[in-house]
Amino acid sequence: MNILHIDCSPRPESQSRQLSAAIVKKLLEVAPEASISRRDFAAAPLPHASSDYATALSSPATLAAPPKGALELSEALIQEVEAADVIVIGTPMNNLTVPSVFKAWIDQILRAGRTFMSTPAGKVGMLRDRPVFIGIASGGVFTGDRANQPDFLTPYLSVVLGSIGLKTQQFLSVQATAFLDRDQATLARDKALAAIDLTVIREVACL
Repeated sequence: MNILHIDCSPRPESQSRQLSAAIVKKLLEVAPEASISRRDFAAAPLPHASSDYATALSSPATLAAPPKGALELSEALIQEVEAADVIVIGTPMNNLTVPSVFKAWIDQILRAGRTFMSTPAGKVGMLRDRPVFIGIASGGVFTGDRANQPDFLTPYLSVVLGSIGLKTQQFLSVQATAFLDRDQATLARDKALAAIDLTVIREVACL
């Protein structure tokens, strides 16, 4: 089993990194022989869409005959997703949604004719479904009775990932991190991890 582990926070000891690492640790308890591929968008940020890439995606004709090299990065990132049996993402909530370094990855892996088909009913995913675990850290509170800000991250990611075929998703969050000390943050992380459903991993590990 191959786990693609993605982190987005620029802070080495961020709550989202600690949460994603804890998720991976949980998965390894079920599948200890699993290999791990890493994408750290702080250590190696992806470029935002280039002119050639935007041109390639601008029409069916340019997609069929794109500028030379325009799709190389996109293809490499898509192949990483295809090679993964499980994806783990650690991301902060930045200004109510995903950070720009994560959006740069999304813009490369959503590609018409490669990861989704456009139909009159909307996008239809072309990739095989696999479990995706998304660990979110937020300085504020975006769910429950104490919510004091809207959440544009989880519904956006749910639709984006689902549109390319990744529909088995679990969102785990640590909220109000701006107001938690170390011990409180650990308790919040443990509480988030307690909700994880490892049934899907056991199924993948048995394939």
